[in-house]
Amino acid sequence: MKASQSSAQRRRRRSRSGFTLLEILLAIALMIVIAGVMGVGFGNLFEKNQANAADMFVRHGVKANLTQYRMDMGSYPSTADGLAVLLEAPAGEKARRWKGPYADELPDDPWGNPYQYAYPGTRNKTGYDLWSLGPDGIPSDDDIGNW
Repeated sequence: MKASQSSAQRRRRRSRSGFTLLEILLAIALMIVIAGVMGVGFGNLFEKNQANAADMFVRHGVKANLTQYRMDMGSYPSTADGLAVLLEAPAGEKARRWKGPYADELPDDPWGNPYQYAYPGTRNKTGYDLWSLGPDGIPSDDDIGNW
């Protein structure tokens, strides 16, 4: 009799040792909900980091390059010359004073658009305006500049 009880107990334990289909589906659903919540959170974090990167570039990224250009040339690059003059000599009379290149490259903003530049600045009256058009890529309230 004792042998039959232990085999019955073993059968019960064996049948209880696995997960039911309902338990597996609930676990999968819970993982999907958690992943969705985390995805939204990380998406906002990524967007914020892009804006921070653009802000750092317009405030500090090419400041030293533009200052060196100004020391050599007597003023910041004109709006017409733009930031490209940090890489290649300007045309005409300015070319003989140019001692560049003043930068190795000019990166695009985090959204893949070129940074905008104007001198003299309209928002930064004492110098140049440098800005990113932001995530939408058009002039709007989300622009990030050195003003």
